[in-house]
Amino acid sequence: MAYVLLIIGFGLLIKGADLLVNGSSNIARLLRIPPIIIGLTIVALGTSSPEATISIIAAIEGSADVSLGNIIGSNILNLTLVVGIAAFIYPLKVESETIRKEIPFTLLASVVLLIFINDIALQGSTENFITRSDGLIFLLLLSVFMYYVIEVAVKSRGDISTGEAPIGIKWGKNIFITIIGLAGILLGGEMVVSNGTVIAYSLGMSETLVGLTIIAVGTSLPEVVTSVTAALKKESEIALGNIVGSCIFNILFVLGATSVITPLAVNKEMGFDVIVMILLTGLLLIFSRTNYKIKKSEGITLIGVYVIYLVYIIIRN
Repeated sequence: MAYVLLIIGFGLLIKGADLLVNGSSNIARLLRIPPIIIGLTIVALGTSSPEATISIIAAIEGSADVSLGNIIGSNILNLTLVVGIAAFIYPLKVESETIRKEIPFTLLASVVLLIFINDIALQGSTENFITRSDGLIFLLLLSVFMYYVIEVAVKSRGDISTGEAPIGIKWGKNIFITIIGLAGILLGGEMVVSNGTVIAYSLGMSETLVGLTIIAVGTSLPEVVTSVTAALKKESEIALGNIVGSCIFNILFVLGATSVITPLAVNKEMGFDVIVMILLTGLLLIFSRTNYKIKKSEGITLIGVYVIYLVYIIIRN
């Protein structure tokens, strides 16, 4: 029965995220916000909602490894598999602002996370914890990022002619769709955490492995679907903006909010995974600088890197 409920939970997560993204993206279009801003904020926040829901619920229920593993695993998957598949379908155009500010901001957030989870090495503590004060710092950094995005959005509206509001897109309908999508994500998140944990224990898997693989892949499906759809429609700004924005929200918003609610104990093995995440963010920055485009060959490389990482963590755990 747990397997059936897990599948239903994932279904609710995916459909909920789909409705949330559609509704909120249409609201953003009614506000006449440029595509990259939609990707970095509305779409990124929408597709990060499953990670937020699952991580917060897992932390409250005492499954810190699932909570943290979910975030790190999702970001690694986003930076490799999601970017890789999207770039393989259609080369991703990279804006200069993304190279100069947004990807480096993702790198900064990842480095701050590495510092926060190394209490034993840096402070001589007996355990590694992401504390409430760490969470508040994450949320402060998020507010800085949001200020930057809003500033860019306002400047963009002044610089470009965005035309009239789209015909046939209604405020009421899209607000309703957004609310229904959020409800689906909340219910699906609870079902995935509870049933995924039951299955993990029955198979003898560690919480860390479950968080880094099964749940990370499941909660990243909205990013996969959104970015692949955007790539197919040749909307590379939304595709890449969604991925970069999701990584930032996952660390600063999800981990920030989760650790403010309840401090997170950190498994020592997580340090390696965070270092991998930092290196992959650096690799994405390097690929982005090659002719301001992430090419098909680079996409294949990123997919290969994820496969190698997946095999490693399965063997490790």
